[in-house]
Amino acid sequence: MSNLVRDAPLGQLIRWATNNRLLQYPEERPDFELPASYNLLLNSSGEKHPEIHRHPSAPRERTRQLSQSTDPRSSTDLTPDLEKAETQLAPDEEENATVQLTRTRSRLDTVPYTEERLEVEAELALERTQTKPIVPAKTSDGTVLVDWYTTDDPENPQNWSDKKRFVVSLIICLYTFVVYTGSAIYTSSELGVIEKFGITATDASLPLSLYVLAYGMGPLLWAPLSEIPIIGRSPVYAATMAIFVILSLPTALVNNFAGLLVLRFLQGFFGSPCLAVGAATMQDMYSLLYLPYALVAWVSAAYCGPALGPLISGFAVTAKGWRWSLWEILWAAGPIFLVMFMLLPETSTPNLLLRRAQRLRKLTGNARLQAQSEIDQKHLQPATILVDAIVKPIEITVKDPAILFVNVYTAIIYGIYYSFFEVFPLVSPP
Repeated sequence: MSNLVRDAPLGQLIRWATNNRLLQYPEERPDFELPASYNLLLNSSGEKHPEIHRHPSAPRERTRQLSQSTDPRSSTDLTPDLEKAETQLAPDEEENATVQLTRTRSRLDTVPYTEERLEVEAELALERTQTKPIVPAKTSDGTVLVDWYTTDDPENPQNWSDKKRFVVSLIICLYTFVVYTGSAIYTSSELGVIEKFGITATDASLPLSLYVLAYGMGPLLWAPLSEIPIIGRSPVYAATMAIFVILSLPTALVNNFAGLLVLRFLQGFFGSPCLAVGAATMQDMYSLLYLPYALVAWVSAAYCGPALGPLISGFAVTAKGWRWSLWEILWAAGPIFLVMFMLLPETSTPNLLLRRAQRLRKLTGNARLQAQSEIDQKHLQPATILVDAIVKPIEITVKDPAILFVNVYTAIIYGIYYSFFEVFPLVSPP
């Protein structure tokens, strides 16, 4: 439980306020000992040690040899992932002569949804139940790439307990449910808005339309930000949800229609990280064996929100007035934000390893200890983020007919889905 709080925004705030004296990481405790494999690589100078290149440009033949040396099946059974890290395991005490290389991470470039993928993930799940030291890779320039210490390292989200992963998944699902409920919950207030501001029924539907438009646009910004190693997912969740809660107050109190439109758009925009990053958080924690179950729960929360929104607000609006649907957004979002602030940890592996590398450098004073994500981040430019966020999605949509079809199909389904909420008053007038 302490680790859950430590990695949450509240825990990070406490650590900052106490200069890391409370809620310490293992590397910050007096009894911490740097793994022997790290000492060996750091203290070596000219000796030759096995190196594994973790770059997309690594020779394909080298990766094929690694695959053949670690898997008893033929080379056609496993397709190497040139963009993922190969992980080197420390030999057992009885096997000091050779260093075995094997993949311990959960992302292998096998064919999805096949028996081969299932077998590989089952082997990985079994390997995580064993405690095997992981030898970090050393690049040609002497940089030691910080990795998990063991195959069952408790800091690795893939190794978290079922209870911890369930708590995090539940928070993400509730967060998603609240934000998506905030879209259609407004529809019960449309007649009151028409009477209050003297507008047409078409105009009264704009607060719903702008909310949906905004949480469709938000992922273009929040998704790339959450993938930047120095930022991670948790700060994006906490910061945007805090703004969402704050915006809910003036939205419920606004006295002009233009202000209502602007605030509803901003609500949708700052609530959109659940759509942009929710699935990525699930993928951080669950292997492909169990990821579909987590995604089903998350998608169900997303689709149940708009469906239940009018039901939740209908009785309150009838009894107390049109503003009550907007107040309910605040009442639901506030407690969820507090839970997220106190209990939602970081799940991004690049971010976790980057921070581990920073702690190890502070402990040892050795600048050669770096995370792969840290190295990649040095070459990241704002223009690159902008291109990835704005240009790449459009380019992929235009160049790939399959993506174009799925996007158009999804847009039509969304349009039909939300049009239901507008026609209910026409079919069953109050």
